Amino acid sequence: MSQVVVIGAGVLGASVAYRLAQTGCAVTVLEARRVGAGTSGASYAWLNSSNKAPRAYHDLNVAGMAAHAALADEFPATPWLHRSGGIEIASGPEAAAALEAKVARLRGWDYAAELITPARLAELEPDLDLDAIADPLAAWCPAEGYLDPVLFAGHFIRAAAALGARLLPGVEASELAVAAGRVAGVVTRDGQRIPARHVVNCAGRWADLIGGPDVPRLPLAPRVGMLVFTPPVPVSLSHVLRTPLVDLRPDGAGRLMLHDNAADAQVTLETPATPDLAEATAMVRQAARLFPGLHGVSPEAVRITARPVPADRHSAVGPVPGVEGYYMAVTHSAVTLAAYLGRLIAQEVAAGQPADVLAPFRPARFWGGAPAALAAATNAE
Repeated sequence: MSQVVVIGAGVLGASVAYRLAQTGCAVTVLEARRVGAGTSGASYAWLNSSNKAPRAYHDLNVAGMAAHAALADEFPATPWLHRSGGIEIASGPEAAAALEAKVARLRGWDYAAELITPARLAELEPDLDLDAIADPLAAWCPAEGYLDPVLFAGHFIRAAAALGARLLPGVEASELAVAAGRVAGVVTRDGQRIPARHVVNCAGRWADLIGGPDVPRLPLAPRVGMLVFTPPVPVSLSHVLRTPLVDLRPDGAGRLMLHDNAADAQVTLETPATPDLAEATAMVRQAARLFPGLHGVSPEAVRITARPVPADRHSAVGPVPGVEGYYMAVTHSAVTLAAYLGRLIAQEVAAGQPADVLAPFRPARFWGGAPAALAAATNAE
C-alpha cells in the first residue's frame, strides 16, 4: 500500500485524496486550517469554459464541467452542484462585437453558447432591469453553473475518510523530506515528520511556500480576489450573471454573491474584510441598478483571498522534476477542474499512467523541461 500525503483540503486536494483512497493508497491530508478554509472558501466558483484559451485549456475545462455532472451517477446526491447556466451581457458596439466573436469561437469549439434576445433574457431573469445597461447584448451558455466549494470539499474528504484516508486539520506542511532524489515524507511547521512515498501539493496560493534545500519551488503570481455577499433579499436571480456593472450569482438562502474585477484591483490582502468597505458598498449599489429589489441593501459579508496563479498564468499539473514522487497541482480553475483532475492525478500518481491531456500543463516547463506550449494563448486563465 503506497503512502501518499496530499497537501491542502480545498476542492482540488479533497478530490485528489478521495480518488487516491479509491486506488488503495494510504492517504494523509494535511490542512493548515480547516477543510475549504483557503481560496476554495472565497471563490466565485463559476463552472465554465467560456473564457478559457487556448483550445487545450478550453477542452480541459469542458471535461471538468462534464466530470462534475457525472458525479450524479456516482453519489446519491450532489447538493454542491448548481447547473444553472450562465449569462453574459455586453454594453455598446465594441463590447457587443467582442461578445459576438466569442460566441462564434465557442460554437466552433462545440461549446453550448448563443446570443439571445432581450425577451429571452427577460424570461431567464425576470427581475433584471435591462434599462440599466446601455445597448445591451446577451449571450446564454446553458451548460455552465456554479459550485458550493466548501460543501464539495467536505463531502469528498468524508468520502476519502470512509476509505481509510486521514485528515490532519491545523497541521501545516513546511518542507519535503527528500532522500536520494525522491520524496521520503513531509515535515510540518511544528517539526513532525510524516512519511510518504508520494506527495501531491494542492496548497494553491501557498504551494510555493513548501519546499526544502533540494526541492524546486513553483513560481507563482497570485492575484487578490474579493467577494461581497448580501443578506437574504427579495430578488429572483437564477443564473451566473456577468454584466458591465457587476457579476452576480445566487449563494443560497436568498443571498447573492457579487464580484467585480475592477474592485479586486482596489484591495489587498491587508484590506480589512468588513461589510462597510467602500468597494463592497459600491458593488451592492451597482447590483441595485440591475435589480431594484436591492435598493437600500447593505453588504452582509466580505471575503478577500489570494488566487493561485502560476507565473506564466497557466495551470501547473504534474511531476516536479528532480524529486521523484513529488507532484504539483496548482490552477486558477480548481473549482471547474476539481472533479476531473482528481481522477487524472490519481491515475498518474497511483498507477503511473500519464494523462495525455495534461501534457501542455506540466510544471517542468518552468525549469526547461517542456516547451512553452501555452505561450501563444490569446486569453489568460
